[in-house]
Amino acid sequence: MSPIVQISRASLAFGPRTLWSGLDLDVEPGEFVSILGPNGSGKTSLLKVLLGLQPLSAGTWRVRSDRPVGYVPQQRAMQEALTLRGVDLVGLGLDGHRWGTGLRGVRERRRRVAEAIEAVGAQSYAKSPVGRLSGGEQQRLRVAQALVGEPEVLLCDEPLLSLDLAHQQAVSALIDARRREAGTAVLFVTHELNPILSYVDRVLYLVDGRFRIGKPDEVMTSATLSELYRTRIEVLRVGGQIHVAGAQIALCEDEPHHLDERVS
Repeated sequence: MSPIVQISRASLAFGPRTLWSGLDLDVEPGEFVSILGPNGSGKTSLLKVLLGLQPLSAGTWRVRSDRPVGYVPQQRAMQEALTLRGVDLVGLGLDGHRWGTGLRGVRERRRRVAEAIEAVGAQSYAKSPVGRLSGGEQQRLRVAQALVGEPEVLLCDEPLLSLDLAHQQAVSALIDARRREAGTAVLFVTHELNPILSYVDRVLYLVDGRFRIGKPDEVMTSATLSELYRTRIEVLRVGGQIHVAGAQIALCEDEPHHLDERVS
């Protein structure tokens, strides 16, 4: 089976600062790759490269897919005055890149949009203006928008933010079911590994220009993280979860977290 995402000898730098260099990553159809790292390590930038929004400083990348790439962006509050309905937002993920409804017609479009909305549990507010919805409700609609086009590659940038534990589990299970049933490759940026730990095939961990790629048991160890951070880090496994303790280091690009907190 040929990789659907190929990144070869890739480097990304902004001025004198190199986010990562010499990155090689092949992602197979149906593989679930989690991307971790501290603030500014280039996690979101890597997704932007694969979306064609950010050029590499060196190296190459390729997405082998005939369908548009599915993308769940970081949660950002929408303006309250925005009158676009949730159902319309989801529909943009199906045909927002072209005019008309295509060969499948209006009825098929409605069916697929309704199924995507039901899958994320957003039926009760799907016809409400998205600007009046909570952050969690908006985020569930973004997930539905990303999945409605049945992508072969799904890029997720902190998709669990603003979701309560129950909906974190539901969305994670939905994404996992999609990749298992349809062979969708998933690249999932997160600072909370434990909700998706049972689904993850490999971890890409980025720190200050350095990186490690491997299975969670290979990367999420005291020795590996201590080497990456160049300071003593303790990785503990409690009740099937991973806990990281050590120096105070921000773990995600959105907000500060500390290594003495759970990396879940």
